[in-house]
Amino acid sequence: MRRRLLTVVFVLCFLLVPTMVFAQVANPDWWKKAAEPYKGVVIHGVSESTPPSKAIAEIAVPAFEELTGIKVELETTSWDEMYNKEIQDMQAGAGIYDFVYLEQDAVYSYIEQDWLTDLTPFVDNADLTEPDFDLPDFTSFIDYFKGKDGELYGIPFEAFLKTYIYRTDLFNDSDIQAAFKEKYGYDLAVPTTWEQYEDIAKFFTEYGKEKGIELYGHVAQAKTHPCLAYELCETIWPPWGVYNWGINLENMRTSVENGGTLNSDTAKEALGWYVDMLQYAPPGVRTYTWDEAAAVFGTGIIAQGFLYMENLGWLAHDPDRSVVIGKVAIDIPPAKPGVMEAAEAGEGYIGYYDGGAWGIPYCSKNKEAAWLFIQWCTRKEWQPEFAELATTVVRKSAFEDPIIDELNVAMGGYYTVMQEKGHLFAGCPPLPMQTPLNELYLQWISRAVAGEVSPEECLDNLAKEADELMEELGY
Repeated sequence: MRRRLLTVVFVLCFLLVPTMVFAQVANPDWWKKAAEPYKGVVIHGVSESTPPSKAIAEIAVPAFEELTGIKVELETTSWDEMYNKEIQDMQAGAGIYDFVYLEQDAVYSYIEQDWLTDLTPFVDNADLTEPDFDLPDFTSFIDYFKGKDGELYGIPFEAFLKTYIYRTDLFNDSDIQAAFKEKYGYDLAVPTTWEQYEDIAKFFTEYGKEKGIELYGHVAQAKTHPCLAYELCETIWPPWGVYNWGINLENMRTSVENGGTLNSDTAKEALGWYVDMLQYAPPGVRTYTWDEAAAVFGTGIIAQGFLYMENLGWLAHDPDRSVVIGKVAIDIPPAKPGVMEAAEAGEGYIGYYDGGAWGIPYCSKNKEAAWLFIQWCTRKEWQPEFAELATTVVRKSAFEDPIIDELNVAMGGYYTVMQEKGHLFAGCPPLPMQTPLNELYLQWISRAVAGEVSPEECLDNLAKEADELMEELGY
C-alpha cells in the first residue's frame, strides 16, 4: 500500500506543483521588473523528452509565463531529433532557438564550433540575474560546461551519476550472508575492490543456479552499440585508474608510446576483466544497451551492477516497471589502490557524472529573455519539488531540504552519495572529437567482447589507430 501511495503522491505533486512553483518564488517583484522589457516576447527552446524536460515544459513554463509575460515555446522530442534540430539551427545561424539542451558529453564540440553564448557576462549583470541565483551553489557538475578559460556556456538543470547499485534484500539476507562468508572467508558487503565485486557476481550467479531461480551477479551494456565504448571509458576504466578515455590531454595521444594510457597494462587488465565478467550476467547481455540493462535490473534478476541513475526514479517508485522497490541501495564503485586518493586530490575520478544544461546559441534573437528563463528553471526554491518530479538535483542547498531527505530513503541513499561523493565523479573530458573516437573505440572493443581478439591485441591496435585519427583531425 505504501508503494501505491507513493506513486499517487508523485502524481499529485505533478498536478499541484504549478501553484506551488508560483507560490514559492523568492523574489517575484524582481522577476516582474527584470522581465518588463521583454514582456510579450516569444522564446523558443528544444530539449530531449526526459522527465526533467517534461516537468519544465508542463510546470515551470506556465508559471514563468504567468509571472513575467514572456511566452515560452519548448519542444520536447527524441534525442536524435533534438540534436538534428539544434545543430542545424546553429550551423545555419538561423536563430530559431533561443535556448537549447546541452548534453554534457557533446558540449565541447559546440564550444569548439563557437556555437554557444558565453553566459558569464549575463551572470555578472545585476539587472538580468536574480539576487539569489548563487552560482557557487551549483554542484561540481557545472564545471563540465565551461571553456578553457572558465567561460560558462551552460547552466545545469539535470544531473545524475552512473554508479553502483545493489539489492539490499539479497545482501542483508542472513542465510545468504552465512553462505557467502563460508565460501569466501569475509562478510558480504558493498565491494571496495574489483576482486570482491567478482566474488559477489560469481556467488549470486551460482546461488541462483543452486536454488533454481533466475538470478545473476552482474549486468552490463555490452551490445555492439556506442554504449559499449562509453561503458569502458566512463564506468570501468576510471576506477581502475585509466582516465580521459586513455588520452593524454596535453598532446591528444592515446598510446603508451606517446604518453597515453589506452594500451597500458592496467587498461588491458580492466578490459579483460570486463569481458570475463559477462559470464555472470544474463545470457542476453550482449544485446543490452543502457536501457535494457536498467530494465532487466528492474525485473529483480540482478544482484548488483552499474546503471545510469536517471533510471532510479522508476526503479524506486514505479510498481508497473520495477519489482525491486524498497530493495535497492546506491554506493560508489570499487576502485584500484590509489584511485580513490587521486580522486579526492582532484587528480583523477571514479565514475561518470552525466546530465544536461541549458545553453543559449550564439544566433539566438532573444538572449536576455532566454537567460531569465534558464534561471527560472534552476531556482533554489524549486529544486526539492523538481527532484520529486525528475529525481535530479543540481544545487548543493537542495540536499538540506526535508523533501530530499525523504526521497533519499526511498532511493537507497542516492542523494547522500551525490552530496558527499559527487565531486569524485566527472563529466566527459574536453574531447570535441568524441563521436569519431567512440566509433573507433567501439569497432575494437566490440571485437574483444565477441572474443575475436584478445584485450591486448584490441587495445594495441586501438591506440595506434586512435593516435592516427587524432593526427588526421589536426590534434
